Amino acid sequence: MTNEREHTVAVGTEVDWDAEAAAFDDEPDHGLRAPEVRAAWAARLRSWLPGHPADVLDLGCGTGSLSLLAAEQGHRVTGVDRSPAMVERARAKLAGHDAVVLHGDAAAPPVGERRYDVVLVRHVLWTLPDPARVLGHWRTLLRPEGLLLLVEGVWGTLSPVGIPADRLTGLLAPVARHTRVERLSDDPLLWGKTVDDERYAVLATV
Repeated sequence: MTNEREHTVAVGTEVDWDAEAAAFDDEPDHGLRAPEVRAAWAARLRSWLPGHPADVLDLGCGTGSLSLLAAEQGHRVTGVDRSPAMVERARAKLAGHDAVVLHGDAAAPPVGERRYDVVLVRHVLWTLPDPARVLGHWRTLLRPEGLLLLVEGVWGTLSPVGIPADRLTGLLAPVARHTRVERLSDDPLLWGKTVDDERYAVLATV
């Protein structure tokens, strides 16, 4: 999860996500309230996720906007977020769908021995202090031939923050059999505006 203010926060700096929750969906790519933005993310998810009903683990799910899209496409979704306020909003958003939202840390989600077909993470990995270790753990949450779907980027000009695609693909080399990078910067519908920074998705098959 992310917003414009977060992009100015250094890695490791604590953000009060409970305080951010009330306005979180105001960002076009968070709340997906504009039909064209929602449709753009729905189309991307449909192209990324399996064509059959799958078990999807959405880590750092925020208010559950991507979880909702995945559930609407027929997938069984488990969302995880460390903010109780985010979890409350995600549960309300996903009510009536085949989905559950858990309170917990995205780096070590409280899912026990359960395994998934897809681990979906958007704008979370760059905030974690040891991404290589976290990727190794997320790998263990997947079934054979499972998919790590990571949406990340680099934001800011004076003091850029984030994780470049080439660094992320390097970190994935020990845990993934195949990786593919899809550039997202040139699709303004995803963000509700034109962007000129690095935004991308990595699809890594384990």
